[in-house]
Amino acid sequence: MNASQITSSDVPTLLVKIFGKDRPGITAGLFDTLAAYSVDVVDIEQVVTRGRMVLCALVTEPPQGMEGELRKTVHSWAESMKMQAEIISGIGDNRPRGLGRSLVTVLGHPLTAEATAAVTARITKVGGNIDRIFRLAKYPVTAVEFAVSGVETEPLRTALVTEAAALGVDVAVVAAGLHRRAQRLIVMDVDSTLIQDEVIELFAAHAGCEDEVAEVTAAAMRGELDFEQSLHARVALLEGLDASVVEKVRAEVRLTPGARTLIRTLKRLGYQVGVVSGGFTQVTDDLKGRLGLDFAQANTLEIVDGKLTGRVTGEIVDRAGKARLLRRFAAEAGVPLSQTVAIGDGANDLDMLNAAGLGVAFNAKPVVRQAAHTAVNVPFLDTVLYLLGVTREEVEAADTHVE
Repeated sequence: MNASQITSSDVPTLLVKIFGKDRPGITAGLFDTLAAYSVDVVDIEQVVTRGRMVLCALVTEPPQGMEGELRKTVHSWAESMKMQAEIISGIGDNRPRGLGRSLVTVLGHPLTAEATAAVTARITKVGGNIDRIFRLAKYPVTAVEFAVSGVETEPLRTALVTEAAALGVDVAVVAAGLHRRAQRLIVMDVDSTLIQDEVIELFAAHAGCEDEVAEVTAAAMRGELDFEQSLHARVALLEGLDASVVEKVRAEVRLTPGARTLIRTLKRLGYQVGVVSGGFTQVTDDLKGRLGLDFAQANTLEIVDGKLTGRVTGEIVDRAGKARLLRRFAAEAGVPLSQTVAIGDGANDLDMLNAAGLGVAFNAKPVVRQAAHTAVNVPFLDTVLYLLGVTREEVEAADTHVE
């Protein structure tokens, strides 16, 4: 029987299902048993959950007169392995998947049955069919990926975003295909994304003007003030500060939980990683060296005679500047914009998030969550890996091979 016959919709097939306690050798044993009946394999699925295996094999019908013997032999083998068997006759392969294929990643901390029911019901309501389900991670969040067909990616994303917000879970919807694994440049905001702090506020604490700076920062992040104007206003408050404070601020910077794991894993997967910041090169250059980043760009505090002048020098990195830098980094990395990922939390990240192939709002302000492709609202930066289809097991494997 040739390949075209195997996949024909009118060829008789048998669905052989084996289930019971998982142990080595079950899969090999089943196919060794089936091999005696000259069947061809059409499809295989295997799932192990809490030590219990479900193995499904879709095979062509055996030669005439041998089906009864095949059934008897498979049941006898399964019993000898202390497994159960079910064999169902039918026609053809799985039904063809509908047009429009997407991957829906659901993150929960925890992931409740109620949220799962609501998300899957919404997929059905917009005409989607769930073809496969796969758990990406159980820690620090539960991450589950659904392969969905029958509905285009954009309407599916629109339908699920509202549902996710109401349920308190994070949902990412991306088009299925090779490009997902091909996203080879990730660019992150720094303040409140890569790190837990707002760098300008760390400097302000040493200058004794924390309250004034924090007030302007909050307004700028909400999109209520022009970023460049707010930057100059805040930096002016630092005038006269001794330059030695730079080293103190660098020591005070706290990485976001999961930041090192995210970057280390991405680098091992062959990604290039960069940061853009409305903060200062005095900090981002240090982070670039410490974390092995490929790109870093920020504003630069002017220092004259060992003192901060209250001014910045060079190109201003604002909302438009971040998007411009994303494009520049992508060009230097040789990566199309469609294969880039941007991560940020504030209004000044929006142009960058929208320009990237995938824009991720990380613990972001409401205006940013609503505009980004997807949102992550747990305090672990490495959960972004799950949106790229990277499993927790792959992350842990990368960690065990750190040089």
